[in-house]
Amino acid sequence: MVVLDQWSKGWIETILPPGGRIRILPFFALTRIYNRGAAFSFMNGQSAWRNDLFLALACIVSVVIVNWILRLPRHLRILSIALSLILGGAVGNAIDRILHGYVIDFILLHVHDWYYPAFNLADSAITIGAILFVWNLIKR
Repeated sequence: MVVLDQWSKGWIETILPPGGRIRILPFFALTRIYNRGAAFSFMNGQSAWRNDLFLALACIVSVVIVNWILRLPRHLRILSIALSLILGGAVGNAIDRILHGYVIDFILLHVHDWYYPAFNLADSAITIGAILFVWNLIKR
């Protein structure tokens, strides 16, 4: 997940200038946006301390998740996959924060004048992992 996320962000940087956009479908476009905040640009306008906060949180969450995965019984595959997706997404975005001080977002979904906040593959992995995690809890 981390490799695919980093490759996709690098590819976007080669094909689009900052703020650039390519329409793929009537509801889907590729864009190049720098997110200095959290998910969905939360705290995007805050001062520089936020990057350190998000990096620290990503490190803490990553250590907890790795420990959790290592202790999971083999029969809990869905939970292991869910945690791995969350971990991969957190690490992918943390790498961006370390290298650039921001996260590169490029997937843009929209309907007419309504736009969903831009996101990336790491965000998608975190979201899918969280859905699988909740589904696993409900199922159990």
